[in-house]
Amino acid sequence: MVINLIILFLSFFQINQEKNLGSIERISSDINKLIDLDSKIEILAEGFDWSEGPVWSKKLNSILFSDVPNNVIYKWNEKEGLSVFSKPIGYSGKIPNLKKAGTNGLTIDSEGNLIICMHGDRMIAKMENLNTKKLSSIISSYNNKLLNSPNDLVYDLYGNLFFTDPPYGLLEGDNDKLKEIPFNGVYKLSPNGEIDVLIKNLTRPNGISISNDQKILYVANSDNNNPIIMKYELSKNGIKNPEVFFDGKELAKNDIGLFDGLKVHPTGTVFATGPGGVLIIKENGDHIGTIRTEVRTANCAFDDNFEYLYMTSDMFLTRIKIL
Repeated sequence: MVINLIILFLSFFQINQEKNLGSIERISSDINKLIDLDSKIEILAEGFDWSEGPVWSKKLNSILFSDVPNNVIYKWNEKEGLSVFSKPIGYSGKIPNLKKAGTNGLTIDSEGNLIICMHGDRMIAKMENLNTKKLSSIISSYNNKLLNSPNDLVYDLYGNLFFTDPPYGLLEGDNDKLKEIPFNGVYKLSPNGEIDVLIKNLTRPNGISISNDQKILYVANSDNNNPIIMKYELSKNGIKNPEVFFDGKELAKNDIGLFDGLKVHPTGTVFATGPGGVLIIKENGDHIGTIRTEVRTANCAFDDNFEYLYMTSDMFLTRIKIL
């Protein structure tokens, strides 16, 4: 009986140990204002091919995220755990694409609708009814040419939608015969439906976010040869004064992962997935620490109350308590 209790205790202990991974690298004490010394990286769910694009839905009180290769969006919350939210979604076969990838980046508009980067269908779609899952297209082309594969997206407070369009969702990338647009752009879609290309010179534009004062656009470049985060001043005419916000070339020499998704905390601090996990970078570009997830982390998202940072970390969905 005693031996059985010991075995049961050890098994319980091991299971709980396996729910955590990684560590927090604290480069500056400033990070302690954002992440408590006792905070751990929790594994909430696992077994995905490549988890991506998390977003918090207030309507569902849940985190939604993509498993890109499996053409599915999952839902997770404290009460129900993990469940399939929608499948198949992202690739329908109606649009030419040999890779057949599912959804990628997700966001929520001002009305609570789910806005989806349909990686395989090469468009951005809206899901107005989270129960029926009915979709409508928001944008699928630029100058009558199919988009490459929309990757990540963000709204500003004025209803403008900014999104990135690298070739990751095409089987041969830049060399894919189905690629119709010669560049990999960053776009702005206005509420009136007007679309403008803002950036053409980034090789792999990926994660995108906007500063709290709506003045700065951040764009991650997921290129092995140029792993950087750019920042641009937003203006009525588009963008101006491009500047490297953070250069990750040295970090990329030793750590796995490239700059991908990024989000801005209410303090203005940028949480950016990149070499080593999730980098925490102050508004002035100072790197104050890294949430070291041990595996490549694609994207991250806060809940509505900014109590947790959720992270899509390769085969895992993870989170960490924040202050």
